[in-house]
Amino acid sequence: MMKQIFQIKNTFSLLYFLMSALLLVGIWKVISILTEGEIPSPAATWLIFQEMLSDPFYDYGPNDKGIGLQLWNSVKRVFIGFSLGSLIAIPLGMLMGSNKLAMRLFNPLVQVFRPVSPLAWFPLGLLAFKNAEGATIFIITITSLWSTLINTAFGVSSIPQEYKNVSTAFGFSKWKYIVKIMIPYALPHIITGLRLSIGVAWMVIVAGEMLSGGIGIGFFVWDSWNALSLEKILIAILIIGIVGLLLDKFFNLIQKLTVYEN
Repeated sequence: MMKQIFQIKNTFSLLYFLMSALLLVGIWKVISILTEGEIPSPAATWLIFQEMLSDPFYDYGPNDKGIGLQLWNSVKRVFIGFSLGSLIAIPLGMLMGSNKLAMRLFNPLVQVFRPVSPLAWFPLGLLAFKNAEGATIFIITITSLWSTLINTAFGVSSIPQEYKNVSTAFGFSKWKYIVKIMIPYALPHIITGLRLSIGVAWMVIVAGEMLSGGIGIGFFVWDSWNALSLEKILIAILIIGIVGLLLDKFFNLIQKLTVYEN
């Protein structure tokens, strides 16, 4: 019975996705007609996309690479920056959530730096790392860590007092308390933070690569604009959106698997 319900749910999810895709194509077609072709139609864009897929990993020089290489380099930068941000955010969030002094000390800094635009960090990244690659990873790291830090701190601070009493009664060491109680209880909140952070990281990469140039999906968008290829820009927008959706679905799946049983 449960298997049938699961299959029906998946079928409806697929149908809704297809309906959304058709709605998008319809709106896109109408806009193309209203702009008299200034915005390329879905059919014209599809033809260019087929050409791009014929050899997505070609490499003809620094400014002429296939969409596959562009996307791979962006994904690589995102995961490096996201991983570095997570390595900072999770321990610091656990410290802030478990220690009132640390919360009072670090929370004002979090609230000051969290709203700062990624583009404002870029010059500092260039100054610190002396190259665009390092600066791009730096802005991903610094802008993606806040959601994970805040959610981790909230998850740790919301551990019920009875859980703490149990750890005291059984004489848990600090390490055992962290492993057996703090991390399992806060894990769903941590995953929520990571899910939000990866979305921020993926948005930031486009702006970062537009500034840094070289290679990547952001640079591809800027280079396509300079070449007046609106079809390629639209393709890049769809690719960015689809990859972002897949990343969100991946962390959503992990979140469902890490629900803490009270």
